[in-house]
Amino acid sequence: MTRPHATTGEPLWTPPPSQIEGARVVAFARWLEAERNTGPLPDYRSLWRWSVEHVPEFWAAVWDYFGIVAHTPYTRVLTGDTMPGVRWFEGAALNYVDHVFRHAVGDAPAVIEATEPGPGGPAGRTEVSWDELRRQVAAVAATLRSLGVGVGDRVVGYLPNSTETMVAFLAAASLGAVWSVCGQDYGPTAACDRFAQLAPTVLVTADGYRHGGREHDRRVSSRELCDGLPTLRATIVVNRLGLDTTSLGDTIRWADATAGDHRLEPVAVPFDHPLWILFSSGTTGLPKGIVHGHGGVLVEHLKSLALHFDLLPGDRFLWHTTPSWMMWNLQVSGLLTGATVVCYDGSPVFPRTDALWALAAELGVTVLGTSPGYLLGCAKDGVHPGADHDLTALRILGSTGSVLPAESYHWVADHIGTRVQVVSTTGGTDVVTGFAGGAPTVPVWAGEISVPCLAVSLDAWDEHGRSVMDQVGELVVTRPMPSMPVSFWNDPDRSRYRQAYFDVYLGVWRHGDWITMTDRGSVLVHGRSDATLNRNGVRMGSADIYQAVERLPEISEALVVGVEGDDGSYWMPLFVALSADARLDQALCERIRTVIRVEVSPRHMPDEIIVAPGIPHTRTGKKLEIPVKRLFHGAAAEDVFDLEAVDDPALIPWFTSFHQQRRSAARDHRGDV
Repeated sequence: MTRPHATTGEPLWTPPPSQIEGARVVAFARWLEAERNTGPLPDYRSLWRWSVEHVPEFWAAVWDYFGIVAHTPYTRVLTGDTMPGVRWFEGAALNYVDHVFRHAVGDAPAVIEATEPGPGGPAGRTEVSWDELRRQVAAVAATLRSLGVGVGDRVVGYLPNSTETMVAFLAAASLGAVWSVCGQDYGPTAACDRFAQLAPTVLVTADGYRHGGREHDRRVSSRELCDGLPTLRATIVVNRLGLDTTSLGDTIRWADATAGDHRLEPVAVPFDHPLWILFSSGTTGLPKGIVHGHGGVLVEHLKSLALHFDLLPGDRFLWHTTPSWMMWNLQVSGLLTGATVVCYDGSPVFPRTDALWALAAELGVTVLGTSPGYLLGCAKDGVHPGADHDLTALRILGSTGSVLPAESYHWVADHIGTRVQVVSTTGGTDVVTGFAGGAPTVPVWAGEISVPCLAVSLDAWDEHGRSVMDQVGELVVTRPMPSMPVSFWNDPDRSRYRQAYFDVYLGVWRHGDWITMTDRGSVLVHGRSDATLNRNGVRMGSADIYQAVERLPEISEALVVGVEGDDGSYWMPLFVALSADARLDQALCERIRTVIRVEVSPRHMPDEIIVAPGIPHTRTGKKLEIPVKRLFHGAAAEDVFDLEAVDDPALIPWFTSFHQQRRSAARDHRGDV
């Protein structure tokens, strides 16, 4: 698999000397030189190299540099040398929540909650101070304790992205209980598929949420979810829309759960004690519960947010996310740095496409996170954020969820400004962090992720397990990370865990993405390796096609799959969802083929270009390439799609019908009866 054309020329963004001098990652490097006798670490690349060559020493340094408070000390940083099965910071007992309030500053805002305008009313803005956040967390912890919740019990949330969601999580975690949450855009069946596995003790839910200019009543869904969780001792209800919740039965009102003054006393738990359980997308079969530990999340998120995003007290940190996505977890961890976290319960494009930019300007957001799809949509709609909004506070624009094309980097430079650093990241729910991202001291090249993250022994390997440079290979991590899963839920022999990451290269994490490691230290991502296009033995990444096609103004989105036939044939269709008023005529087909031929390669040319009513995704935005491919291989739709986990379930019958019509036409062509 050959490397696609790489970015050439000058960087799109270069850190100014003042930013380099003041960056926390530089202070950390100087501290290492002085306190750990590492020798000179003059730049990011030398620091990264030291971190992956001295993994235990690096994490011990993070522990000391950030002053991790442990109720009992650790005896050894890393035990074992073969993944999976290593153990981190054995003997240490701590609690994630202890560290959330270490930088608390009285009446300064810890959380700012923003909501969409309601029917006939203005948008909502609510500030919660550090003192008030602590009080609410302590009160909810006392409520949970009175319900018998203790170490190891599960508390689950069916909630929007709100202050209450953060409070409920922190309260549960302070008790050593295990937290799991999904947004209320999930139907009750999908939520139950996740939570029922955990046998939860308490459910925290809400009467509904606002999105896209509508109020979404979730009382019936909450009732159905309660009925599907027989282990519940109690349900706590947050009143977001002001609806009557008596239909939910005997519940505890959020106002009562947060009443009174209580002492917050986080319970010390072992380093790898479960903090939260995140779930795989669950498009087929039951979603996998991915367990992360208190300590692993704590040290990893401190490293990521403080050293890579340079997040500090006084910063305002907003990532547009849902509680179902790991970026919600990372956003909450902004509190660990003393930053103010902005949580937004609403659509980024309501009432206008530039709504997210308007919110960032209004609140003085310094670090803003979004998705490639949002940036592409803004470009197509002619949005001019820098001209229409005061974004002078913004210094970092983060993007994740899919590959950020080079054109979007240029659009940010042209429409927001070259002073803003674009930080594209790749990582995942599996490690609840990034494998590669940005650093405040490293230039940004359009279309490239700037650096492998510190202590992430990232590499690209060919099918023989050989490291390749400037060529496309499998994303692998060759040394352990503390935020790798503690386990999968209900996987006592760890067989599913091993199969998920370690079944290809013994003792090496294989993530399932195609990447290129460049000779200047940056990373290019080409798409999922388990959805690889393979024409005549040439393997190709779907993301390269999307980057070329989706910048055409007539194309809203695209999906490409490669389908192997029983007779050895190979069919590679490109499905396109069109923008308003566009139509797929011969001229547009030729433009699509030309842009693929010129910007990617002739080998990437689709066999057919087909108009679809839309492109299906998981609810966290991943295109459903593999399920669609399996459908075209003849699998039944009900076996490959969990409609509750698809963002637009109405699209699946269209793809099913298309497949059936194509199969029928092929039979007619062959003369089959």
